[in-house]
Amino acid sequence: MTNHHQSTRGKPRVAFVTCAELPDLDPDDRLALGPLAARGVTAEIAVWDDPAVDWAGYDMVVLRSPWDYARRRDEFVAWARTVPALANPADVVAWNTDKRYLSELSAAGVPTVETVWVEPGQAWTPPAGGEHVIKPAVSAGSQDTGRYDLTDPEHRELAVAHVRRLSDAGRLTMVQPYLQAVDTAGETALLFLADPGGLVFSHAIRKGPMLTGPDRGEAALYKEERIDPRTATAEQRAVAEKVLATVPGGPERLLYARVDLIPGPDGAPVLVELELTEPSLFVGYADGAPDRLAGAVLAHLRRH
Repeated sequence: MTNHHQSTRGKPRVAFVTCAELPDLDPDDRLALGPLAARGVTAEIAVWDDPAVDWAGYDMVVLRSPWDYARRRDEFVAWARTVPALANPADVVAWNTDKRYLSELSAAGVPTVETVWVEPGQAWTPPAGGEHVIKPAVSAGSQDTGRYDLTDPEHRELAVAHVRRLSDAGRLTMVQPYLQAVDTAGETALLFLADPGGLVFSHAIRKGPMLTGPDRGEAALYKEERIDPRTATAEQRAVAEKVLATVPGGPERLLYARVDLIPGPDGAPVLVELELTEPSLFVGYADGAPDRLAGAVLAHLRRH
């Protein structure tokens, strides 16, 4: 949808959406501002919950770093539904901000990390042993996420306390086996950006291990990550394409997508997360990626 007032002016106006704690955007996102200006696109930074912003005045509103939404997810989704020309679309935001989508993808035949879901108020007994990850179904940037060795009595107690803390807050809990390949191969994030023909692969990065132990309830907007460029394998790209084919409404509606994969116990890639709302796109780690992101914005503008 293009605002008539904007179209008569001739220069597209795009909002890059952030949160009050990152009023100048994440530095990685800022790399696209110059290439956008070179394409004649006026890009402005706007905070998602700023009541003074006229969202209808933009030709496109691009979710970038509104990373405080996790504790206000219902409010964030309601806001997204009021924003014309939102990328990615509000219905995708509603679906993707609750990690129960992993169950849908698993049912559709996508290889995903095994997950046990613990409803608020539900009794939970830790598995007998092994390393596990505990996190809420609604989170961003590894907030409220911990790693536990359940053969360790102290870790078992901390794991139970973590689930109880989430439950007391009315939050759905995810319990997953810790995939040991994270410590060696790391996590591979495959980045896809729009072009005139649809969503296409842009680049990939490697994320090193982030979880060093239990979560002790210390809130943080996001955790620092060790990032390196990576060349995605044909197998990883095939899994990522299968993941994207399951997106409600089809991947052609998307401006961007990030597919996070880790080798499973048999070495084959499994999906950890599909990031369609506000993922870091890591454009600073691949030659030409900031320019490709700017091109994606322009292609999306022309299509929609």
